[in-house]
Amino acid sequence: MRTDYTNPLELILGPSQATERPALHKQSRSFRIRFSDVRKYVAGKIAGYLISGAAIVAFLWIWNTLSTDKVDFGLDFANVPSAQSVAKHMLHAAASKAFYVNVLISLKRVWLAFASAALLGSLLGLALARISIIKRIFMPFVEIFRPIPAIAWIPLAILMFPTTESSILFIVFLGAVFPIILNTYQGASEVPSQLLRAARSLGASRISVLWHVIIPSALPNIATGLSVGMGIAWFSLLTAEMIGGQNGIGNYTWESYQLIKYPDIIVGMISIGILSTVSTAVINWMCKPLLRWSNHR
Repeated sequence: MRTDYTNPLELILGPSQATERPALHKQSRSFRIRFSDVRKYVAGKIAGYLISGAAIVAFLWIWNTLSTDKVDFGLDFANVPSAQSVAKHMLHAAASKAFYVNVLISLKRVWLAFASAALLGSLLGLALARISIIKRIFMPFVEIFRPIPAIAWIPLAILMFPTTESSILFIVFLGAVFPIILNTYQGASEVPSQLLRAARSLGASRISVLWHVIIPSALPNIATGLSVGMGIAWFSLLTAEMIGGQNGIGNYTWESYQLIKYPDIIVGMISIGILSTVSTAVINWMCKPLLRWSNHR
């Protein structure tokens, strides 16, 4: 029989139970810690949603009050429709088939032009960063054309393209492509040189270095460019549809102004904001699996 017990628990519980009891205690404590973290996370999320909801309600109340009372303190709210009026017109638009047709037309234009801009912009950005002769040729044009607003391209686009639809797509493409080019160029230019040297010392070819080192390193910047490009694409689409389009949500907003349907103007503005936000969220969701590795750097 053993008489050299050093653990007091072994004197009472025996060797096996004495060693199991601390392990169970550690597991219980670990579970309590995890549960506490989950509870704090959920509480933080709920608090965040409540704060955001309260801010929206406060904004709507202030807007409705200023419009209903026709307040004028430098900004004249006499002709601004109230939040209640806009809500009624939004419900009416939601029940209208023509409104959804305009939304679908705008979505088709944005995504078609954006897909072309994403493909060309990312390829050109990589080429500008890694091929000096390409940079010498194309970078001056990128820097010159980039600051030109979309509205300035409309007369030239109408003259160049045979149809209004193609000119609208061209303007949306221009709005989206430059942020993608510049962000891709920035990301591909900042690849750590030690990674490139390590890949080459291991015998990797140029294609392998591009595919396994440069592109993964540039992906966070590319994702940022795609997100920014989508927002600017919707801005450019609104401009193009308001001036040269015959349909679409931008044309809907412009026609509402011409027909003095002021609540419908705000309905169009809110619709564009929602569509742009959802489109950007889709882009971020599509890029998230490609950026999973960046969370562990």
